[in-house]
Amino acid sequence: MIGSYIIVVFLPERITIQVGALGNLDFIRGYYLYVGSAMAKKGPNTLENRIKRHLSESNQKKLFWHIDYLLTKGSCKISKIYLIPSTIRLECTISNEILRVSDNFVKDFGSSDCRCPSHLYYFTKFTGLEELSN
Repeated sequence: MIGSYIIVVFLPERITIQVGALGNLDFIRGYYLYVGSAMAKKGPNTLENRIKRHLSESNQKKLFWHIDYLLTKGSCKISKIYLIPSTIRLECTISNEILRVSDNFVKDFGSSDCRCPSHLYYFTKFTGLEELSN
């Protein structure tokens, strides 16, 4: 399967973490939505394998994507994952729609290969994607 995905992360406390070349970043308590894509039809970069990688224990993987750095923190909890199967890359379209309704974003996070300001968005409260359009 190929397509895009959204990982919803809950952070119960404020933390500061080193995120690759982005340096030390402060994350406040709340919900973070990360938008990614996996467009390979086979191998480690299929949609299923990318999600499995994100869900795997931190000591079993090399930190590669910006989201890896956040997900390795013990206090960080994945609360939901949305899969968006598609034969075209929708990552930036989805990201820009979430940007419009988010409370804030983490500059340059996950968007080093595109022109989006970020692919990680902050919400003080989050109950589901369906609630964002209201």
